[in-house]
Amino acid sequence: MAISSSSWELPLVAVCQVTSTPDKQENFKTCAELVREAARLGACLAFLPEAFDFIARDPAETLHLSEPLGGNLLGEYTQLARECGLWLSLGGFHERGQDWEQTQKIYNCHVLLNDKGSVVATYRKTHLCDVEIPGQGPMHESDSTIPGPSLESPVSTPAGKIGLAVCYDMRFPELSLALAQAGAEILTYPSAFGSVTGPAHWEVLLRARAIETQCYVVAAAQCGRHHEKRASYGHSMVVDPWGTVVARCPEGPGLCLARIDLRYLRQLRQHLPVFQHRRPDLYGSLGHLQS
Repeated sequence: MAISSSSWELPLVAVCQVTSTPDKQENFKTCAELVREAARLGACLAFLPEAFDFIARDPAETLHLSEPLGGNLLGEYTQLARECGLWLSLGGFHERGQDWEQTQKIYNCHVLLNDKGSVVATYRKTHLCDVEIPGQGPMHESDSTIPGPSLESPVSTPAGKIGLAVCYDMRFPELSLALAQAGAEILTYPSAFGSVTGPAHWEVLLRARAIETQCYVVAAAQCGRHHEKRASYGHSMVVDPWGTVVARCPEGPGLCLARIDLRYLRQLRQHLPVFQHRRPDLYGSLGHLQS
């Protein structure tokens, strides 16, 4: 289905692709350059991937490098948002929460900043990636991370209402349905997908989430080799509500741009009203946001 409008007045979003390492300041410099480029190109919102702050070599280093939301690193990003005058989706911050002293574990926290640098939403990843994929190496996120307790209601931004998620969450359509039914127009899955699951599942899952929710899907991704123990698939992209990939990052660090056409989204939902056709009498009220 063709996009209904080509107006340059449509909000522009930037999707940033990076290769995080254990060096937090180098990672910030890379991300800041991309955010400034996004601002120069006219974006109103820039999306950074999961683990934009760092990717450590092991759980002990992850815990050592983590910070609270009120720490120095988030302070640098709030200043960056103010300087550039755009919103930032910080897709997966290693957060020392209020329970850090008791648990000595962190949260994988998706932070949304407005153009004044204020935190307008935080979502703590609810589905932790504890998997063992042959050829990709084991991933035991719960060794260092606590699952979040709840979903976050969609947030109004200059690009539309955004529903926050993180990486592995995309494998659970109940979450995306809950966010869509709560009013989301854009779903975002900042990620660090592996080299085996990436080619097999990345694009098809993102397109499926877009089609079933009739939302835009924005997926900023890690790419390349982070250190000797880990590499990521990349292929950051934006998918429209019809399931078409409308923007995609090239190989390596960089960004891509997409315009968000909410008029097109509403027309599509009117023409194909799947949410009106749901049958909770047969399979329950699947996908309602829990407070």
